[in-house]
Amino acid sequence: MGRDKGHMRLGRRTLLGHVRGLAKSVGLDVRVIRKDIVHRCGPLGGVYTGLKTSAHDAELFLSCDMPFLTPALLRHLIRVKPPAFVEAEGSVGFPFILSVSHFEIVETEIHAGRFSLQNLAKRLKTRRFPLQGPEARQLFNVNTPADWREARRMLELLL
Repeated sequence: MGRDKGHMRLGRRTLLGHVRGLAKSVGLDVRVIRKDIVHRCGPLGGVYTGLKTSAHDAELFLSCDMPFLTPALLRHLIRVKPPAFVEAEGSVGFPFILSVSHFEIVETEIHAGRFSLQNLAKRLKTRRFPLQGPEARQLFNVNTPADWREARRMLELLL
């Protein structure tokens, strides 16, 4: 997008504000990872940082560019034993929950240069929760200007 997506305003809130409000609505402590301990390894940098600095047994990882996630999905994930990933169209991604005990596997993956969430989920032999049809629309994420236009359109339909 060429700028910090978390600060882009969608309706009355920023993208980060949507996700932060969602997490708080289901009673979760919210931490925003703004700077990864390990750089240039995609989402695994944030996962590594989140697990290494966690004060809890497990962490639910959300992405700031997914403003349409539902409380029901988060409640479902926090009730299961980690690791658990949401899956759509055969691929895993955000949101997902990992135990702090998975830190060493994440660290090994980074040191081996394997930065994909797909590979991490496979390595962890994770539980997958497939979403299909209308339910999968909540996984929409904003990555391009066209996605941004679609997100604004989707918000209008919800209001």
